[in-house]
Amino acid sequence: MKTKKIITLSLTVLTTAIIFLSGLMKFIHLPWSVAGLEKYNPTLLGLMEMAFIILFAVPKTMRMGFILLCCYFAGAMATELSRDASMLNPGIPLALIWITAFLRDSSIFISPSSLLAVKK
Repeated sequence: MKTKKIITLSLTVLTTAIIFLSGLMKFIHLPWSVAGLEKYNPTLLGLMEMAFIILFAVPKTMRMGFILLCCYFAGAMATELSRDASMLNPGIPLALIWITAFLRDSSIFISPSSLLAVKK
């Protein structure tokens, strides 16, 4: 049990740090970070990314942060798809978010009522 807590905490810190720093780089307009984002207002995108990951990191607002991050990165994947670019850039953080969310609270993906229906 202690190993799962360590892995979950480590993955939460890693995911939060990666996404927060990504948002911070967009917010302060680092040239290599905002290349190609000029028409999408990188300042706003960076603020959204940082706000959503903070919501995700706080246990009471994790579910809301999870939903907002999924929508944000799904939109990023759609944008990458429309530009024939690699979907790995938004796909990797999204995978980290899903894995972390599952370890923190698996009921997001599997509802308790569906588990009862399977047992009957």
